[in-house]
Amino acid sequence: QVQLVESGGGLVQAGGSLRLSCAASGLTFSTYTMAWFRQTPGNEREAVATVTWTGDIIYYGDSVKGRFTISRDNTKNTVYLQMNSLKPEDTAVYYCKASLARNVRVAYWGQGTQVTVSS
Repeated sequence: QVQLVESGGGLVQAGGSLRLSCAASGLTFSTYTMAWFRQTPGNEREAVATVTWTGDIIYYGDSVKGRFTISRDNTKNTVYLQMNSLKPEDTAVYYCKASLARNVRVAYWGQGTQVTVSS
């Protein structure tokens, strides 16, 4: 059974930092592309950052470039999102997604973690 468990969300003041973690189990982590998405009420889920199974970072959303950093540790089956210089508009539920590198139609989502940035 595949599980993705996000953690590290919370309430932070504007300008602060948070580090999100997503721990994966039940899959061969090193064969999956990992990504972070976020969603606010009434809006579609938005891609934030993506890292390949080899650790190559292939995407950052324009709104987070220079502030957020995605990384992964294949020895711990975990992907991270370091978020610095947070803004109120970063407030959202953040989701972790695992996509099989050889077949992206095989994908799994975590349950999400709330990030709230106060002004």
